[in-house]
Amino acid sequence: MNQQRLILSSPLLEIVISRLAQQLIENHQDFADTVILGMQPRGIYFAERVGRELNRTLGFTVPLGYLDATFYRDDFRRRDSPLQPNATHVPFIIEDKRVILVDDVLATGRMVRAALDAMTAFGRPRKVELLVLIDRRYNRDLPIKPDYTGKRVNTLESQRVLVEWTEQGADADRIWLVG
Repeated sequence: MNQQRLILSSPLLEIVISRLAQQLIENHQDFADTVILGMQPRGIYFAERVGRELNRTLGFTVPLGYLDATFYRDDFRRRDSPLQPNATHVPFIIEDKRVILVDDVLATGRMVRAALDAMTAFGRPRKVELLVLIDRRYNRDLPIKPDYTGKRVNTLESQRVLVEWTEQGADADRIWLVG
């Protein structure tokens, strides 16, 4: 039987996004040399939410782009069917910038490793920080740890985290633990 447990929804989700934006402001202040990269496919929705909150609070637009790491994945050539890439949209140079890499769920760390490789096509950042909505603890294959975390969730290997965004057609924003 497939069980679902709600782990985050509105209005708590908005509070989490506001808290994360405040932490970013505390550490990046004027965002002079800082850019945000949302990881395709689902991290872009979270990155847009964080970006909107930052823009609202700061009164100016923080540069935001989308990064697809499909061709940098370590399982890219190991699948029976080819992976479909998503759009990469990085309208700025990341050379010597502080990059905030944003994803919705951190599990094994392999997607973050792929994104780090994909970023090199746009320059060498001064520093990279990782911001995730959900940190699935105890599932890491690589030694990758988020700098900013919305919520930590203890999960079994058989479980997964399902993120539903209204931008993707869901009737409400909800994050579920499934399995």
